[in-house]
Amino acid sequence: MSAHFTASFLPGGVMPVATATTSFLLAIPALFSIVNPLGASLIFAQATTGRSRREILALAKLVAFYSFVLMLVSIWLGGKVLVFFGITVSALRVAGGLVVAVRAWNLLQSPESMEAKKEKQALQGGKTVMSPNWSDSAFFPLAMPFTVGPGTIAVAIALGSGCPAGESFLAYEMGITIAAVCVVLIVWAAYSGSEKLVSMLGVTGTRIVSRLAALVLLCIGVQILAAGVQGFAVEIWQHMKTA
Repeated sequence: MSAHFTASFLPGGVMPVATATTSFLLAIPALFSIVNPLGASLIFAQATTGRSRREILALAKLVAFYSFVLMLVSIWLGGKVLVFFGITVSALRVAGGLVVAVRAWNLLQSPESMEAKKEKQALQGGKTVMSPNWSDSAFFPLAMPFTVGPGTIAVAIALGSGCPAGESFLAYEMGITIAAVCVVLIVWAAYSGSEKLVSMLGVTGTRIVSRLAALVLLCIGVQILAAGVQGFAVEIWQHMKTA
């Protein structure tokens, strides 16, 4: 059974750690920057005003779980869904890179407007999340679209569909999945300690962190876009050679 399991990674039974490490190092800053758990925790604190400490901890745990499920489905199945609709990986990278770059640019220029948008999503028109059953708000709006929105899903799909030729697909996907786990754990910790984080960082400190994350995210968006353009160029060149 052990031999069969290890053989599923690669012929020879050895998982390419380098591939998993590379994909992890690519995915962790991308997912962290687009989710921005530190900035989101400030709004999460507002959204849970009036809740008991036990309810806040349980809600943070449930939101983190739902967020992980959304990212996991996007990473592993998003590319296959696009292939079903006839969308190429290059087109996905171009579209995803543009979405990420535009979002990062807006956050870099005016984090206040992005905070206001997320606050509107989380607070449901200015009201705190005070439904009779606190778990009703865990998936919508706190997990989606507040924590994992269209931008995060686009990044996750682009990352999951970007396995280089000749590399182990399973190792590549595992590296991205581990990165998603790390980001979700940070979300859980940030949301659970949102009240302490608010008092420690404050609005100014959070915006500084958000701008630094936005700069990294902008670079990642440009990189994804460039990979898509390169993919189109290679396809056109190969088509010209065969013609």
